[in-house]
Amino acid sequence: MPKRRRPKLGQHFLADSHYRTRIVNSLGLRAGDLVVEIGPGHGAMTPLLASHARGVVAVEVDPELARELEDKFQQEPKVEIVHADILATDLAAIRRRFHAEQCFVFGNLPYYITSPIIHHLLEFATDIRAVGLLVQREVANRLAARPGTRDYGYLTVLTNLYASPQVVFEVPPGAFSPPPKVHSALVYLEMHSPDERIGSAQKEKFRSYLKQCFAHKRKKLLNCLAEVYPRQRVERELERLALPLSVRAEELSLDEFIALFTCLD
Repeated sequence: MPKRRRPKLGQHFLADSHYRTRIVNSLGLRAGDLVVEIGPGHGAMTPLLASHARGVVAVEVDPELARELEDKFQQEPKVEIVHADILATDLAAIRRRFHAEQCFVFGNLPYYITSPIIHHLLEFATDIRAVGLLVQREVANRLAARPGTRDYGYLTVLTNLYASPQVVFEVPPGAFSPPPKVHSALVYLEMHSPDERIGSAQKEKFRSYLKQCFAHKRKKLLNCLAEVYPRQRVERELERLALPLSVRAEELSLDEFIALFTCLD
């Protein structure tokens, strides 16, 4: 038997069939869903996804794995293999090609590239119905964190602008091959309509503002924003919104971040 190639690109393949079944049953897939699978690897999850949905477009960046997948699924009409980088993939174009109103995205993400992929998916929020991601447990907790907690941060607020995240369950290292050194978790993001208070022309500016708010974790929000806005103006707007001058970024809700941004913009 040929020796299976060692994974590259920080991949940890989901080897446990129990967890594969549990995950696909937790996604709430519909018969009419078009699933975009990020990094299918050896295709362990792909047929399970296809059995619950209209079809699967599996996007794999590794050329050897992409060829393996093409051979494996060449007789499967519900599966299409795309050799591409998900960060350069136009999800809206895929959705339109299949005449779907929206798509469902699933991925077992390499830990080192989780944040860029989430940012990319949020760019296509209106094209996506929901997202199911296997990520590092700490990232899952960060996405679903509440204001005032340790895990609450920039990625939390940005994600909540487009989706309602929920940690579904944890997945131990032993469920993967090779086992990672950290625990993972399945996080589910139910996408919602974009907040009309942040127009498309303001998206990048709002992201920069959020990054500045969380630029210095232990600093007061006033001191963080005073680096880019006149200090007296920030003080005035905080007081107008009935927020204490000592408030820190992790204490604000999404609505409060948007209200303050609107005042400062």
